[in-house]
Amino acid sequence: MAFDYRLVKRLVDLMVCAVVLPLLLPVLAACAVAIRLDTPGPIIFGQWRTGRDGKRFKMYKFRTMVRNAEELKAELQHLSIVRWPDFKIIDDPRITRVGKILRKTSLDELPQFINVLKGDMTLVGPRPTSFSADTYALWHTARLEVAPGLTGLWQIEGRNQASFDERLRMDIKYIATMRPMGDLKIVLRTVPAVLLRKGA
Repeated sequence: MAFDYRLVKRLVDLMVCAVVLPLLLPVLAACAVAIRLDTPGPIIFGQWRTGRDGKRFKMYKFRTMVRNAEELKAELQHLSIVRWPDFKIIDDPRITRVGKILRKTSLDELPQFINVLKGDMTLVGPRPTSFSADTYALWHTARLEVAPGLTGLWQIEGRNQASFDERLRMDIKYIATMRPMGDLKIVLRTVPAVLLRKGA
C-alpha cells in the first residue's frame, strides 16, 4: 500500500474531525447528560481493541452498560448467539435505558472521533476487534495491515449478521481495493445503513 495514500487518509481524517467535532458538541453534551442522569458510572467507556500491526489501544464509546458489564460477560457467555470469539446476546440485561437509545442510533460510537484524532483509528477501515491478535488465524492477520476504522465495508454490507470470517473477507477485500473514492462511498452508505439499522 502506497505511503502517499496513508498520508492522504490521515490528512482527510484530521480535516473531517476539525469540521465535524464542533458541530457535534451539542449532541455529545446531550448524550453525556443523559448517561449521567440515567445510571452511576463513567460517561465515556474505554475498551481495549486491536489496531494496526496488532497494537492494542483504548477505543472510546459512550457508556451504554452498567458499571460491572465486563464482569457479568463471563456469566452470560452461554447465552451468546454468535460463535466465539464474538459475543452477542438478545436483550442484553447489562444495557441501560439510555444505552439502548444510544446503540440504536449509533450515537455511542461518536467518541471514537477522539481515536481518529489520536491516530489510533481512521474514518474508514476494518472495525477493531476486542480480542487480541493472538486469537486470529494466520489469514485473519491481513486486516491488521491498516488502521481500524469508524466504519467499514462489513458495516454497510453485513453489519452484525455476518460471521467473523465473513467480516474478515470483507476487510481483506477492502484493503485490496482501498482508494479515496471507495472510502467516500462507504461513508455515504454508512448513514442510511445506520438509520435503517441494516443487519443490526
